[in-house]
Amino acid sequence: MDIHDLYKEQHRYDDIINLPHHVSSVHPHMPLCDRAAQFSPFAALTGYHDAVEETARFTDEKRELDENSKAVLDGKLQMIQDNLGRPMKISVTYFQADAKKSGGSYVTAVGTAKKIDPCRRMLVMDSGLAVPIDDIVDLTRLEPGWPAI
Repeated sequence: MDIHDLYKEQHRYDDIINLPHHVSSVHPHMPLCDRAAQFSPFAALTGYHDAVEETARFTDEKRELDENSKAVLDGKLQMIQDNLGRPMKISVTYFQADAKKSGGSYVTAVGTAKKIDPCRRMLVMDSGLAVPIDDIVDLTRLEPGWPAI
């Protein structure tokens, strides 16, 4: 390539460089947000991001209560059973297994105990929540005037 070819190459758009920008009379102007979207990253693996987030999500392991803690909890459950005719507002903390992976989390619910189902081993609250007795780690009475549980 000689110098004349190089000069022609550098100046091949000189005839149109100073013309006004073309505006189509047929196609409407694209909004800036849509123009930006065409340059957004492409997710080649759909669901991959969700799978990574799910794997990174932490769960707790269910801890086993010692014999002393179990005895205290049994006493609290008996107190609730003995007073089911009288509304008692309680706080119950229990382990809730995770539906997607091993482990779970500890949840605290507040309400009034409705009944204790010994066959299914459930504490049923007035809200309809049924908590497995084997998953309960703490019970606390929230209303004054009641014996401590």
